[in-house]
Amino acid sequence: MQRRLFLILAAAGVVATATACASTPQTTPVAASTTPRAPVTPTPTVTALPTPMHTPTPTPTPAPTPPALAKVAIPEGVMTDLPGDGKLLAWTVDDGSNSEVIRKYVEFAKRTGTRLTFFVNGSYPGWTENAELLRPLVKTGQIQLGNHTWDHADLTSLSDDGVIEELQKNHDFLMSTYGVDARPFYRPPYGYRNHHTDHLAAEIGYTTPVMWYGSLSDSGLITDQQVVDFATQWFLPQHIVIGHLNFLPVTEVFPQLENLITSRGLQTVTLNDVFNH
Repeated sequence: MQRRLFLILAAAGVVATATACASTPQTTPVAASTTPRAPVTPTPTVTALPTPMHTPTPTPTPAPTPPALAKVAIPEGVMTDLPGDGKLLAWTVDDGSNSEVIRKYVEFAKRTGTRLTFFVNGSYPGWTENAELLRPLVKTGQIQLGNHTWDHADLTSLSDDGVIEELQKNHDFLMSTYGVDARPFYRPPYGYRNHHTDHLAAEIGYTTPVMWYGSLSDSGLITDQQVVDFATQWFLPQHIVIGHLNFLPVTEVFPQLENLITSRGLQTVTLNDVFNH
């Protein structure tokens, strides 16, 4: 009896063991396939480009129209101011020892329409360096060029031939570089002149020495506030005011000078705007 029971229990154990083996998951790793897989090429993401905006072509600023003035005859002798009782200002600028100052003056004139008369010393390289920038304004008459001698010589200290050479050499430079005949206007350097030098200049067509009635006093280095102060004193109706193309402070206060002219109701003019010749 006991032996029979043992056999029954043993048989049950074998069945249980087989059942347990059947329910246990297979843990033996499966070898990876050695067949290479074709690479997958990702589909590129296409980003739509923005539609370009149409940028209109800028309209060039037209050259300022010369003022409609009834021109008058050039007075005999030395000129120091403009005739009549108008609101005209002749802003004249001399020398040109600093090429950057010449450039900034021309850019200021181009930007604002201010009319200027430059009295040129052709020996300074800035007049050649800035010729391309300056020529269009000379051509329209917005900037007038006058003769200030070749290298800023004191005419009263020269021989007769020396006086004529200084003016003639500068005249030839203005003709060849800008196509300008500056006669009859010239400005004697330092304002040094006398009847004899006037007569010599007139022999070659420079009959009108142009002096001034007020100065920015910037032939030497002064502060920008001093420039404004002198302009406040001298930017007045019918004045010929002298400035210089030598030092930078004046270029720092162009907006103040322009505002001064506007607030006083002044109209800038060249000498050619005013006088028949």
